[in-house]
Amino acid sequence: MTVILGAGLSGLSAGLALTRAGRRATLIEKNARVGGLARTISFGNYHFDLGGHRFLTDNRNLQTLVSDLLGDDLLKVPRTSRICINNRYIDYPLTPLNAVFGLGFAKTGNILLDYGREKIRNLLRPKTITSLEDWVVSRFGRTMFELYFKEYSEKVWGIPCRDISKDWVARRIDGLSLAQFIRHALLRCRVQKVKTLTDSFRYPRLGIGQLADRMRDEIRVGNRVDTSTEVRKIFHAHGTITGIAFVEKGRKGSLVDSDYISSIPLTRFIEKMVPLPPEHVCQAAARIRFRSLVIVALFLNRPSITDLTWMYFPGSDIPFGRIHEPVNWSPDLAPAGKSHVIAEYFCNSDDAVWKATDEKLASLTSRHLQQLGFLAPDDIADSCVLRIPYAYPVFDIAYKKQLRIITEYLGGFTNLQLIGRSGMFSYLNMDQAMESGLAAAEKIIRQAECRSTEATPAPQGTHPQLLQASPSS
Repeated sequence: MTVILGAGLSGLSAGLALTRAGRRATLIEKNARVGGLARTISFGNYHFDLGGHRFLTDNRNLQTLVSDLLGDDLLKVPRTSRICINNRYIDYPLTPLNAVFGLGFAKTGNILLDYGREKIRNLLRPKTITSLEDWVVSRFGRTMFELYFKEYSEKVWGIPCRDISKDWVARRIDGLSLAQFIRHALLRCRVQKVKTLTDSFRYPRLGIGQLADRMRDEIRVGNRVDTSTEVRKIFHAHGTITGIAFVEKGRKGSLVDSDYISSIPLTRFIEKMVPLPPEHVCQAAARIRFRSLVIVALFLNRPSITDLTWMYFPGSDIPFGRIHEPVNWSPDLAPAGKSHVIAEYFCNSDDAVWKATDEKLASLTSRHLQQLGFLAPDDIADSCVLRIPYAYPVFDIAYKKQLRIITEYLGGFTNLQLIGRSGMFSYLNMDQAMESGLAAAEKIIRQAECRSTEATPAPQGTHPQLLQASPSS
């Protein structure tokens, strides 16, 4: 049997694949609901995600899987996003008119000239690219970096761009340059399948958590999904995970099985191991960290405030980094004639934002949205605040060295696989997280099939390898 730690989309994907293959599995989830970061919260008759999660993939098998699970409840949503810069709203992805009139002819000209200078400089004297700042300036020029990337990236991660590894931005917008940005703005076409420029995406009618719930329901037909259950200890010996101890709603329990898949935060996994890993591994785990997220939901006595899927606020004058209005993703996420707006605050779990009271955060969000002209004081009927630890792995300049130490150590366990954004300490998109879970399950299924084949006695005089390749085997 397989124990899966964490029932986010990666863990659920692994569980679903094992269930469909007839393999036994138990999923352990700390939260009361499955989905992890991709769960949907219900507040009365309102529903919202932890920041909004679009489904977008080039993997046809994964497309088919999700389509089969959701059927007609899988909506196609047009993407309409804007960035608020100096009290002007710029379309993202760019459109020609908005780029010129939103930024002004002078600023647009500076972007193009700066990009040209950077291309020539790269040809004459290529620079070693290590940080997010290096990568963006090389691809877009410094004017574009200062305008679009610097403030927002530093708001998200809480550290200067020169200290953020290029890995994050290179993975998120792989293959994108200013030339492609401009081409997309002019032609409004997909540019070499760069996902960040997509004009539409798929989304479940009842929120992204509907996808997680559908997978959970199918898994439960033949296997277990234990929610409100926290892993306390992970036992190991001689390069093998030997069992786990957990607490389920105050009741202590344990599991001992043959295979283990983990999507829980990598640092937490190390902390729970008994005995503790070697000192250098523990030190490496202490040097990598996650960024946290605070969600503020305001419930409104009006049908809408925007027609956008997302709006970004890079400036330090606005405390939150992004807002979205769920009814623009699916009208079924709020009662008829009502709406709600979700604001995301990027923070650390020990800073002032994380420690602020719910009332203060709701008031702060309301005040800034009123100043921006989106709300009036009597529009707000209620509010809700959620704190999400381990939301984003922080890719600082030194993270790779520490991560290598941890993964090399855990890679020595023959019956353990790491999956998902938190489990792999990798900034995976939703589809990539699901793919990591499916791949882990497929490995276990293949290994089980090999063991079964090896355990089957070969007919006398027949070589086992020939039997394995035989059409009748």
